[in-house]
Amino acid sequence: MKPSSSLNLHNNSSMAFSSALRLLTLSPFTPATRLSFLRRTTPDIRFLSASSRRRPSTSIKASTAVGRRDEPEQDGNGSLAVVDSNGSDTVKRTEGRIVLTELHKEATEAYMAYAMSVLLGRALPDVRDGLKPVHRRILFAMHELGLSSKKPFKKCARVVGEVLGKFHPHGDSAVYDSMVRMAQDFSLRSPLVNGHGNFGSIDADPPAAMRYTECRLEELAEAMLLADLDQDTVNFVPNFDNSQKEPSVLPARLPTLLLNGSSGIAVGMATNIPPHNLGEVVDVLCAIIHNPEATLQELLEYMPGPDFPTGGLIMGNYGILEAYRTGRGRVVVRGKTEVELLDSKSKRSAIIIKEIPYQTNKSALVEKIADLVENKSLDGISDIRDESDRSGMRVVIELKRGSDPLIVLNNLYRLTSLQSAFSCNMVGILNGQPKQMGLKEILQAFLDFRCSVVERRARFQLSKAQQRRHIVEGILVGFNNLDAVIHIIREASSNSIAAAGLRNEFNLSEKQAEALLDMSLRRLTLRESDNFVAENKSLAEQISKLEELLSTRKNILELIEQEAIDLKNKFASPRRSILEDTDDGQLEDIDVIPNEEMLLALSGKGYLKRMKPNTFNLQHRGTIGKSVGKLKMNDSMSDFIVCRAHDYVLYFSDKGTVYSARAYKIPECSRTASGTPLVQILSLSDGERITSIIPVSEFTEDQFLLMLTVQGYVKRVPLNSFSSIRSTGIIATQLVPGDELKWVRCCTNDDFVAMASHNGLVILSLCSKIRTQGRNTRGAPAMRLKNGDRMASVDIIPAAMWNNLETISKLPGSNGKSHGGPWLLFISESGYGKRVPLSRFRMSSLNRVGLIGYKFSDEDCLAAVFVVGFTLAEDGESDEQVVLVSQSGTVNRIKVRDISIQSRFARGVILMRLDHAGKIQSASLISATECEPEEVLDIAQV
Repeated sequence: MKPSSSLNLHNNSSMAFSSALRLLTLSPFTPATRLSFLRRTTPDIRFLSASSRRRPSTSIKASTAVGRRDEPEQDGNGSLAVVDSNGSDTVKRTEGRIVLTELHKEATEAYMAYAMSVLLGRALPDVRDGLKPVHRRILFAMHELGLSSKKPFKKCARVVGEVLGKFHPHGDSAVYDSMVRMAQDFSLRSPLVNGHGNFGSIDADPPAAMRYTECRLEELAEAMLLADLDQDTVNFVPNFDNSQKEPSVLPARLPTLLLNGSSGIAVGMATNIPPHNLGEVVDVLCAIIHNPEATLQELLEYMPGPDFPTGGLIMGNYGILEAYRTGRGRVVVRGKTEVELLDSKSKRSAIIIKEIPYQTNKSALVEKIADLVENKSLDGISDIRDESDRSGMRVVIELKRGSDPLIVLNNLYRLTSLQSAFSCNMVGILNGQPKQMGLKEILQAFLDFRCSVVERRARFQLSKAQQRRHIVEGILVGFNNLDAVIHIIREASSNSIAAAGLRNEFNLSEKQAEALLDMSLRRLTLRESDNFVAENKSLAEQISKLEELLSTRKNILELIEQEAIDLKNKFASPRRSILEDTDDGQLEDIDVIPNEEMLLALSGKGYLKRMKPNTFNLQHRGTIGKSVGKLKMNDSMSDFIVCRAHDYVLYFSDKGTVYSARAYKIPECSRTASGTPLVQILSLSDGERITSIIPVSEFTEDQFLLMLTVQGYVKRVPLNSFSSIRSTGIIATQLVPGDELKWVRCCTNDDFVAMASHNGLVILSLCSKIRTQGRNTRGAPAMRLKNGDRMASVDIIPAAMWNNLETISKLPGSNGKSHGGPWLLFISESGYGKRVPLSRFRMSSLNRVGLIGYKFSDEDCLAAVFVVGFTLAEDGESDEQVVLVSQSGTVNRIKVRDISIQSRFARGVILMRLDHAGKIQSASLISATECEPEEVLDIAQV
């Protein structure tokens, strides 16, 4: 190798080593620790460099095998070694002139040193005072400048310059942005800086330049963070240029980390701590002082959760529990809204947003809502405007006529940041290391620090009091021997001789003698003597209290509690965020679907479809009706019910099995569509047919399902027995061979039941007389059926209607006649019907023949029976409607009041012409409250 090449290679390795050495200086290890660590991990592959000291001329060459000196050479990988001109190795490890290290180890250590520097010096807050270095330095600089809450404001540029020049050698924008955030009441729950001027807004408007804005300390910051700073409560460290001292931590009186929270992104980790209410923080601090072993549930009684400066609704407490227990959790926050009625005539309303989730941009939220409305992703909104002013936030979202505010609001929660999640990651600096902590760990760490601060303050005050008392005691000795003191001073030729004379004569210390000499003649009065006596007594009491305080930790904790309570009494404010004891705020499909009325039509071959309630308009009695839609060949309508979108629909099959599905999950289709096969919605077995559909809004304990089979077996089953139905269905009733489950109705113990057979025989009975049984039973006989007869229909009579039967029959409009309501509405398969007063039937026991309710011809039989008269108009007539469905799918919707009131033996009047429509397949009753107010009479149409 040429000398020039050796020299260049030598220089390059020296430069590389110097760079690595500079990185090493950032390591948190001490030099001795680092050196020992490097010696323990000396690799076989080394990166060597000559030291700066003069050495004999050497050359560097590539070696294919470099090993330890006491080991044989092995195959290497082109490592570099330092050798002399004769080829012998001149490097001695014991000389300590060359640091042997592995390159990737050195890079790792340097990167970790950089990461720790970012963690400790910028991004993460200290658990003790809850501040990052930049915030601590800003507060200390303002304290040094005398910017107290009682002093005039000063320009922010003055403070930023002070911080940059003395404590924080970084960019001015970083310092000013941190100061601005400490002054924003929508960023911090308890602001620490009192800003004067434009400090930004919740709409993310930027603050004014620092040359325009002014600031000073908040009173809370002085009382909570900066008090006792000059009483040796914390350590002071040199600043960046070693020109002066700055505090390593502020003597906080409250856990500021919980009070205002913190957020920051470091290298390899981040922190995000929510803010809390000051009064609740004091309460939970006092609770853990009194009971260090308190459980998390007990602490939550004092501090139930975060309290965000922008308010909002906190949904559930599961995320709060996880965050307080492990340090990580997810808190769902919703904006606070209310619904206002804009126009009582048109019933137009508006959603008013008064609070938004923490760290949400209001202007961006309004813009997002507007975009969703424009893109048709959000329905029901006609206008949106921001009416916020100094009095508070007010975002008005006007709704279209007929829009459901709850549905629109749930869509806003799902599609916009009106509902957002605050991800808690409670990481802070504890004992010089970043650590993720729960609530108890943070409180305990703060208490340990606060005890140290109070103890150091007490010792400082004790030392000052003892020194002052020592001086006062010497002065009192002088007062007691005033003439002798004056004589000694007058006889002395110098101050030192006078001081020595006083020390020798009265056994005083040097400081006491100097204090006597420094006294002026005007202080030798009798009043001054009394003042010194009183001061001595006060100092003695102060010293006694301080010594008692330092005697036990219990006394220190009591003082900590008292100081915290004083801050609470002075600075506490009501909670802004409301905790909702609900779920975790997750929105399901049902939350954004209007709970509207709907019609369900079921065919005999198992086709189901959902239609809007205004699909069939009101028609006259005796008309043909409107077709319900196309049916498959040899298919006919089986059932037709009215329900709401949020209802659970229970599907009972002929085999005694029940299935369940939400009503809104049924596909909506037009009147002429065939519908959706039930096998696509339910897990039906081969040949299984759905015979009865029951909508249930809520599974209550006092309700039952009454089940009636074709062969006349009846039983009651508690409704809550069907609250949890698996997808494959569960058994509803046991059946005998040849029997099938046909009718299911909801009832209570006080209700009555009306059961009718195909021959028109009727039994009225109290529901409580029907035995309550489990699902896996058959039931008891309901009616003694004659040969060829079978059950035709069943309906429930509410208890209130039966109890008020005599009163209702005498309502105005009935002329006192006995045929007043309520009535039993009979409908035959041939399209005839009539109403018979309920008073014409008497109560009877089960398993009887029953009373005649309808006299049929040989070709006709009963199709359905209903109890009508639930709702009455002003004239005392029925205000209900009935929907008739023929086998061919034709539907007719008529008023019940148009059906004649006749005797039990009458044939009735024609309700629906069935010349080409077969027979009546099913009928449904609709109450007046479920009818559309805008429905009009329509001419019969096919």
